[in-house]
Amino acid sequence: MKVLVTGAAGFIGSNLALRLLERGDTVIGIDNHNDYYDPAIKEARLARHGNHPNYTHLRINLADPNAIEDAFRTFRPQRVVNLAAQAGVRYSIENPLTYIYSNIVGFAHVLEGCRHNGVEHLVYASSSSVYGANTTMPSSVHHNVDHPLSLYAASKKSNELMAHTYSHLYGLSTTGLRFFTVYGPWGRPDMAPFKFTKAILAGEKIQVFNYGKHRRDFTYIDDIVEGVIRVLDRPAPLNPSWNGAQPDPGSSAAPWRVYNIGNNSPVELMDFIAALEKALGRKATLEMVPLQPGDVPDTYAEVRDLIAEFGYKPTTQIEQGVANFAAWYRNYFRV
Repeated sequence: MKVLVTGAAGFIGSNLALRLLERGDTVIGIDNHNDYYDPAIKEARLARHGNHPNYTHLRINLADPNAIEDAFRTFRPQRVVNLAAQAGVRYSIENPLTYIYSNIVGFAHVLEGCRHNGVEHLVYASSSSVYGANTTMPSSVHHNVDHPLSLYAASKKSNELMAHTYSHLYGLSTTGLRFFTVYGPWGRPDMAPFKFTKAILAGEKIQVFNYGKHRRDFTYIDDIVEGVIRVLDRPAPLNPSWNGAQPDPGSSAAPWRVYNIGNNSPVELMDFIAALEKALGRKATLEMVPLQPGDVPDTYAEVRDLIAEFGYKPTTQIEQGVANFAAWYRNYFRV
């Protein structure tokens, strides 16, 4: 296949591009290489696949309609995976408009590119953050998600709604994937595993939010990529039994679906820190602080639909995933 991947120098995007190339696909990558975090790691990720003969990299911004239109028209991808986004819950509190331009305007340009160029299937990153104020656990795609707690979460819920409109009006097959706390080698420096590791090795304090009472459904990067590929290979079907009188939030009479991809096994934050201490051979110095605005105390993915329809669920245990990340970090930074 010819696959367009946005966010191709990002954490998930670069790993996905590698897997697609390894299986023989042609990949067109888009990334704007912004400085939300150190662009050096984006360049290092890109170096792993940037010279592959079946890979083309475009340094453009999703918010630029002409550039995106030209990319679709020139390369005519069969399928698209949209992973580019302004990430981060806390950053959205101080910089809300960044999320509007990147996550909503940019996504609209991707939808238009798919609509006008015969794309067979659009898979896009949503987020566990869409569950917001919901307290029913585990979180299911069949639950209503109308109470986001951050603009980041609202932008991801908006993506799901926008995709549904294009599926309904234009027959575009779209699948949203709600990722749950992705971690592993080549991860994002703004996320807890990276920040905690850096601080522990430097002998500095780490801030433990909600006084350590968080639970997170940490999901290893390889498991996420495997899930994306399985979903990408099967365009979203319509649900013939969908009923507008009792609407199912996870499917539609249009070719539109959403799925959770999570480990289905939430981990206490203090247990995650203990696994990291063991992997690094160092003890952490903890600073216990309150829950931050926009954060939720717990995430826990219900993945029955993923199992039933794709025969798949993430399996990497936290001890192994953390050990892999710690080994990569030490090697990458020569610590």
